[in-house]
Amino acid sequence: MNTGFERLSLPLADPFTIARGTTETAENVLVRVEGDDGRVGLGAAAPSRYYGETADTVEALLPELLGVVEDVGDPLARERVARRLRERAGDNPAARAAVDTALADLAGKRLGVPLYRLWGLDPDGVPASSFTLGLADPGRMREKAEAATEQGFDVLKVKVGAGDGRDADRLAAVRAGAPDARVRVDANGAWTPAEAVEMTDRLADHGVEFVEQPVAATGVEGLRFVREQGALPVAADESVVTAADVPRVAGAVDIVVAKLMKCGSLRETRRVASVARAHDCEAMVGCMVESSAAIAAAWHLAPLFDYADLDGSLLLAEDPVEGLPLAGATADLAAVDRPGTGALER
Repeated sequence: MNTGFERLSLPLADPFTIARGTTETAENVLVRVEGDDGRVGLGAAAPSRYYGETADTVEALLPELLGVVEDVGDPLARERVARRLRERAGDNPAARAAVDTALADLAGKRLGVPLYRLWGLDPDGVPASSFTLGLADPGRMREKAEAATEQGFDVLKVKVGAGDGRDADRLAAVRAGAPDARVRVDANGAWTPAEAVEMTDRLADHGVEFVEQPVAATGVEGLRFVREQGALPVAADESVVTAADVPRVAGAVDIVVAKLMKCGSLRETRRVASVARAHDCEAMVGCMVESSAAIAAAWHLAPLFDYADLDGSLLLAEDPVEGLPLAGATADLAAVDRPGTGALER
């Protein structure tokens, strides 16, 4: 097999702000794995500094990781490859995820089936994705909410936690701009437990479904306090990196969030959903700001999850990779007529 990678600097359509800062350009790394038959599998890394990765660290590791792929030489031997990747780069999940996704794409192409069919999943079980509204002043967030619903998104995820005391005003503005939308809130760990409880009482008045990562990821008891004392269900994102973290937070949250870039492989992302269900938790599949080379793969996993937040590629000004067809806010897996992930370089 032949392998290669390319760094992509992807400008966003609008600056994207969360409690930890603002992003104007997403740094992704596109991975290609070519089989002996000339078919090419695509994957992408969307590293996050929060989890200790950058595009530089991904680029530094990929020659070694792709060397493992070439050494194994079989895109269907993904567990063997994944084990060796973990041995070499266990703390670098985005880099491993890019390689794993490219191999999965190539395996699907070799077998001539899309991934969801390879896994036997039901295309009718795909939940609608939310569309994320980054932090801004309330007036701008109302405009974004109106635009998102006009584009067919009836589930909105609202970033909060700016620390300026205007989060409730932002929710009121979003609700005014999208009165019929389902609304979720993501604080990215910005509130104290007491602040979070107070905020859930106010957010519940605006019909918010649940609050994601209301407190810092460093302890479970803060999440438990918000769940028990607050007015909304609680989802854990930063507190759950892999399936091994789910039992630790079970009972303290209602929902766990899996992301390919945190988990390091499609198989580990699937495990999060399975372990969550075993612990009476719901699960959401999410993403970073990333190319469709990664988002497309995550969509194939979506039937395993209760919720989806797979809008990362839609935040880009331009995506060099064509993703899956959308029916409103849901990927139409049954309409995917390309094998593998369905991602295609433009």
